[in-house]
Amino acid sequence: MDTAPVKTKIIGLTGGIGSGKTTIANYLSAKGYPVYISDLEAKKVMDFPEIIQKIAVQFGPEIMDANQRLNREQLAAIVFNNPEKLKQLNAIVHPAVKNHFDQWIVAHKKFPFVFKEAAILFESGSYKDCDAVITVTAPLEMRIARVLKRDQTTREKILQRITNQLSDEERAARSQYVIQNENFESTKRQIEEILISLKNKQ
Repeated sequence: MDTAPVKTKIIGLTGGIGSGKTTIANYLSAKGYPVYISDLEAKKVMDFPEIIQKIAVQFGPEIMDANQRLNREQLAAIVFNNPEKLKQLNAIVHPAVKNHFDQWIVAHKKFPFVFKEAAILFESGSYKDCDAVITVTAPLEMRIARVLKRDQTTREKILQRITNQLSDEERAARSQYVIQNENFESTKRQIEEILISLKNKQ
């Protein structure tokens, strides 16, 4: 069994709603870099039978549908605006996602660096596992326009979500790299510069 320490560097990729971090994650992925999209992977982890079982024990069998799958709408309704219930859910999901990410890292250990995309990289504390962090920023009105185009939501709801997140300034101050994502041609140049910098630091 290979017990050599994993030397792969973890590069965090974060940014507020509408900053365009998913577009950048997709660009990196298309270039052949492994990218772990935290939200998508967390959804997969929540479908693991042992995790569904733990959630059902904590929240009651009514959060499961007729096919013994998680009723996400029901669960969302329970934890929405209830910090205590959300804390209970996170206590089940976060360790499972961390374990899943650790296994993913081992599967990608031949790569010199991988990217971990997460909206709440700083808030969740997972930035501590990263060797460097890239924050994606964009002007407020541009962020609002992107989300309005993407989601069935209102300007007020978007502003509320932005207010509840860390500010761009706070994220940028804690990051090694910042991408100003307004014009994608300029964004690509910024990404390439960061990739060169990361390769030079190996």
